[in-house]
Amino acid sequence: MRLSKKERQRQLTLALEQNPFATDEEMARQFGVSIQTIRLDRMELGIPELRERLKHMAEENFDRVRSLAPEEVIGEIVELHLDRGGTSILEIKREHVFTRNRIARGHYLFAQANSLAVAIIDAEVVLTASAGIRFLRPVRLGEKCVARANVVKESAHRVQVDVKTYVEEEIVFQGVFDMYRASGDEAAKLKEGH
Repeated sequence: MRLSKKERQRQLTLALEQNPFATDEEMARQFGVSIQTIRLDRMELGIPELRERLKHMAEENFDRVRSLAPEEVIGEIVELHLDRGGTSILEIKREHVFTRNRIARGHYLFAQANSLAVAIIDAEVVLTASAGIRFLRPVRLGEKCVARANVVKESAHRVQVDVKTYVEEEIVFQGVFDMYRASGDEAAKLKEGH
C-alpha cells in the first residue's frame, strides 16, 4: 500500500534520524518509490544528501584522533569519542574487491575495523596486540560498511575494543581487538624507533 506524500516524508525523516547513513537508493527501496522521489522529499524537508549528513555528523561528533594520521584511517570516521567509541564508513569500490566475483577482500574489512579501534584510543602510540575476528558473510561491490567500535575493557596499557561492521542492519564482520597503548617516555621511544 502506497503512503501519502505527507506520511512518506514523516517516515523518511524518522528513518534518516535512526540511520543517517542510509542512501537515497536504500530509502527508495524501503518506501517503494523512485530515487528521484526520495531526493525531492529530502529537498522539500531540508534534509541534505548523504555526504553532507556525514560531514555534519563528523563535525558534531568528533574528538581529535591522536594515534593515527587521517590518511592512515581506512574508511571515513564519522563519529569519534576517545576512549569510548566511534563509527566509520567504507564504501566497497572496485579496488576493494576480487575481479572475478566482486566480493570484498577481507583485509579491507579488517583494516577498517582495526584502524577504527586504534583511532578511538586517546594515546599517541597505539598498537594492536591481538585480534579475534569473524567474517559473517561476503561483502559485495557497492555495499556500504558501517563499522561501530566500543571500548569494553581498560587497564593502564591495555584496551579491549569490540568492533561490529554492518551492511544496512546486517552484521558482516565482528572483531575483538586487544590494543596496547604507550604513554609518556615509552611512547616517545617508540616514536623515535628505539
